[in-house]
Amino acid sequence: MTGFLIAFEGGDASGKTTQARRISELIGAVFTREPGGTEVGESLRELLLSPEIPLAFRTEALLMAASRAQLVEEVIRPNLETGRHVVSDRFLASSIVYQGYATGLPVDEVRGLSIFATNGLLPDLTILIDLPVELSIRRRTDMPDRFESEAIEFHEKVREGYLSLAENSPERWAVIDGSGSLDEVSSLVDEAVVNHLGLSLNEPRS
Repeated sequence: MTGFLIAFEGGDASGKTTQARRISELIGAVFTREPGGTEVGESLRELLLSPEIPLAFRTEALLMAASRAQLVEEVIRPNLETGRHVVSDRFLASSIVYQGYATGLPVDEVRGLSIFATNGLLPDLTILIDLPVELSIRRRTDMPDRFESEAIEFHEKVREGYLSLAENSPERWAVIDGSGSLDEVSSLVDEAVVNHLGLSLNEPRS
């Protein structure tokens, strides 16, 4: 595989989607998202994000893994194999954090399920847009989804989980302070992409 896989992670309302789309355009990458990105994944996304449909934690983890497996098989791996970069708004780390750290399911089991879903595929770079939970809450919309509706303690665990993952794999992670202005955050993200992957942001791929 010659293409790079870049995953953007972060708590709700961190600004990661804006940055993921921006970087994908700068490097001429395929942009996708989780859960979703395929017909199967988008159907699962509607179910997973609905606050009105109760889901057991293990069901949630399995559905997330199913969406990811389809996305890797249908979108991510084929593009990487042709040399195309892929940028994903959330990937494997989201399951480890949201379904593992935050819910109390065994983190190693959730990680193992996620790696099974990707058939061992990991991001070349994961960019974490880190934001204090209080600021994240102030940025949210008036119609929160299943995860946005969780208590503040849940979101604190999510943030702690992300920071723990980043600390354990600094060669594959970049932690960006998401509390600054759009231009400030964008500059830090650009620097991380250049420094970690050596990509030029001025010459998009066709």
